[in-house]
Amino acid sequence: MPKRTKMVAVSLLVGLFVYTLLGFLLLPGVALHLINQQLEKRLTVPAQLEQLEFNPFTLELEAGKLVVGAKEQPDLAWRRLYANLEWKSLWSGAVHLAELKLERAHVQILFDEQGTLNLAQLIDPADSQEQAQEESAASEPFPVRIEHLALIQNSLYFEDQRPTDQVTFAYDAINLELRNLSTVTQDDANMTLAASGPDGAKLDWQGTLSISPLSSTGQLSISDAQLGTFWPYVREQLPLVLSQGNMGFSSDYHLDMSAALELTLENTQIDLRELAIQDLDQQPLLQLEQITVSDTQVDLAARQVRIGKLASSAVQAWIERSEEGELNWLRVFATSEQPEDPASEPWRVLLNQAQLSQNQLHLTDRQPDEDVTLLLSPLELEIAEFDSLGNTPFSLILSTGVGERGQLTAEGQAQISPLSADLKVTTQSLDLRLAQAYLAPFVRMELRSGRLDSTLDVAIDAGEPLNLGINGTAKVDQLHILDTVRNRDLLKWEALQLDGIAFQDNALAIERAALVQPYGRFIINQDLSTNIDELIIAQPDPASAKAEDAEGADREPLAIRIGSVRIEDGSANFADFSLRPPFGTAIAQLNGQIGTLDNQSDQPAEVDITGNVDRYAPVTIKGSVTPFDPLNSLDITTRFRNVELTTLTPYSSKFAGYRIRKGRLNLDLHYRIEQGQLSAENKVLLEDLQLGERVDSPDAVDLPVRLAVALLKDSRGNIDIELPISGDLNNPEFSVMPIIWQTLGNLMQRAVQAPFKMLANLVSGSNDADLSQIGFQPGSAELDEQAKQALDTLATALRDRPGLLLEVEGMSAPAKDGPLIGEQRLEREFQQRKLRQLQERGEEVPEDASQLTVAEEDKREMLENIYQTRLKQDIPADWQALPAEERESNLRQAITSQWGQNTAILRRLAQQRNDAIKAYLVDNANLEASRVYLLDVGTQAEAEGEQVFTKLELGSE
Repeated sequence: MPKRTKMVAVSLLVGLFVYTLLGFLLLPGVALHLINQQLEKRLTVPAQLEQLEFNPFTLELEAGKLVVGAKEQPDLAWRRLYANLEWKSLWSGAVHLAELKLERAHVQILFDEQGTLNLAQLIDPADSQEQAQEESAASEPFPVRIEHLALIQNSLYFEDQRPTDQVTFAYDAINLELRNLSTVTQDDANMTLAASGPDGAKLDWQGTLSISPLSSTGQLSISDAQLGTFWPYVREQLPLVLSQGNMGFSSDYHLDMSAALELTLENTQIDLRELAIQDLDQQPLLQLEQITVSDTQVDLAARQVRIGKLASSAVQAWIERSEEGELNWLRVFATSEQPEDPASEPWRVLLNQAQLSQNQLHLTDRQPDEDVTLLLSPLELEIAEFDSLGNTPFSLILSTGVGERGQLTAEGQAQISPLSADLKVTTQSLDLRLAQAYLAPFVRMELRSGRLDSTLDVAIDAGEPLNLGINGTAKVDQLHILDTVRNRDLLKWEALQLDGIAFQDNALAIERAALVQPYGRFIINQDLSTNIDELIIAQPDPASAKAEDAEGADREPLAIRIGSVRIEDGSANFADFSLRPPFGTAIAQLNGQIGTLDNQSDQPAEVDITGNVDRYAPVTIKGSVTPFDPLNSLDITTRFRNVELTTLTPYSSKFAGYRIRKGRLNLDLHYRIEQGQLSAENKVLLEDLQLGERVDSPDAVDLPVRLAVALLKDSRGNIDIELPISGDLNNPEFSVMPIIWQTLGNLMQRAVQAPFKMLANLVSGSNDADLSQIGFQPGSAELDEQAKQALDTLATALRDRPGLLLEVEGMSAPAKDGPLIGEQRLEREFQQRKLRQLQERGEEVPEDASQLTVAEEDKREMLENIYQTRLKQDIPADWQALPAEERESNLRQAITSQWGQNTAILRRLAQQRNDAIKAYLVDNANLEASRVYLLDVGTQAEAEGEQVFTKLELGSE
């Protein structure tokens, strides 16, 4: 071998040896020393690369076991880093790596409470600033091409102490594979990433990646991700507590940052399972078994989400209103409101189809005194073609149970902007007792039962004001309202059926209304208040309420039209506890119909109702009335038949002072109103009224009631009264009931104050005749023709009023009867003395001395003896010297005056007059003797007129 050739060969061998020595031994050792030196210089924590190997022939580099930080818990570490550099990197102007592997790498990411990142603290601040300046000076990334990049069995530990509950998780099996990764423009790398996270979570990522510009396309999936791992970040924004929940996510994506951030997701599916969220008070807010969002597209640049299908099952939500009136969900999101950039477009959400099945909605209202709870279950909801912009209609189907027995369904279309809806709403057996808690602050009553059934077409159209239209039917069954003050029924009915409901433009029309077995109770209390009054709870009168009233003053009143009202088997109870004993009555079997009720029309409604008072007394109400303006037109006839008067005993006890023992009432009322002018006819027929025992009552009339009743009764024992009333109802001082009572009172008062005039009017039609006294001529007990005529009239009236008794009080008047009595008595004395003289002489005498005629001469002879014997005194001495005629006149005057003033003689005359009156009534006028009472006689000090009158009084049995 030539020497030159040998030298070249030796040189090559020496060079190869040196290259080998440098590549395998010296260069890795120097590089390892320099690397550790730079790590020590530039890092703030201990760092060491334990091994560095290089193959200068294959350009393979292997760095083993790097530890940055504490050995027990390093911030950054790897077991092995392998790189295979291709030779063409030496002349191509770019780094070409055939393979780059990182095995068993571990990264620890720690944020302390102040938000300081541990990795940011590893590098000295001066070095990091210098590096940042160098990076900013480079406009293009260094050209690197990696044919195969692999991260094998790497791990990540993350801890964040900034949230109240720190976030800690670890990924312990991170495997990433990239092929053909390049920083050169428009070079794409195929990428595969798999990682296992906490609690079995898995991350899978496949696709392409381009570094310059940064772009990526592929598929990303996350399975079994526990939401609790990252929930503390949510807690920082929303006061929500997560009990459990996991999520799955998969999507095709495309990322492009060549010009601006563009991210689109296709075929996205999100699964939420076993989710349970509570508020800070550990009260449940949301629970679900599963919610799936599938076939979804997201366009970040267009700010649009298109959801193909949303499905859920067994979702439970709790909505609660607090005592202060705040909703729990609003309270949650009120704390998380973020100012929105006015320049940015709102996100648009398009929902093709949503199906929520077997869900439950728990509603609780704590603002009333008693909590109100309502369960909507099972709640089924379907929504289609929903657009969050709200300018297109979407379809809606809702079906849910309400409470224990209720059902609610709604189906149709709705739109958000402008607000509109066209829904068919159906309810079945909705429990109206839910309203009890809301009624309690205003009325003292209990809604014991009530169910609502309805079928309604609801149309909503946005406007000012909102245009709401409702058409359909409704029915309220088994309504029962209890008066909680008296613990008695107040109002109830078997059914209220409303057909042909139509509400539109502030007008409500109901074609037919039917009430089946309605019942109501009305009570007057001892203090004259009513049961309705005591049910109302007084409310404050805040200024806001007044302002609302002022605002609503200009609103048009609601137009109401009800085609007809039918009543079937109605009843009512009325009681008056202000009376002693209390009064009570019942009205039953109310049936009938009321015609059209229209508050916008002056056409009267026909009324035809029948019923019974206390079961057996029929009542009829017929006629017509303008229901919303009865003062305009009313023509009503009401008839009561055979009402037992014993029911009215409390009223008779209070106002008349007597109980009612027996009797019946027939009442005919006919009331007519035209333009506020009242014309009423009240016909009252009391059959066989009998008063019972007397009752002490301070309100009783100060009248002889029994006498008044007896006066008003006819021969059949009936009282027939007509009370016409008229007046102007527009006059606030005019009131019907006081006039009726006043008219009745005046009638009774006239009856007892002038009973004889009333009797005369009943018989002859004239009240000019005075039957209260019978006139006699002075000194006489004989009835003249005028007296007999008056007694005949009186007897006729008494025969028609069998309850009346006549009391006769005979009278005599000394001034008028005395002189005649004295003369008559003196004349009888003359006749008696003449009779005795004839008997003494044995002459024939008549049977009665009144048949004798005494001569004047005989009378003059008898005067002195009569004076001395009857007056029992001597003749005055001064009379002896008087002429005979004068002395005779004095004697006669003295004798007649003595007898004319004699009480016994005057009483005898009065008694004779009593006897004459009774005898005529009994013997001539055929009046029962038992009905004529002769009172003790009396005398009158003075008497007017030419006659002396005997008083007559009326009494009652």
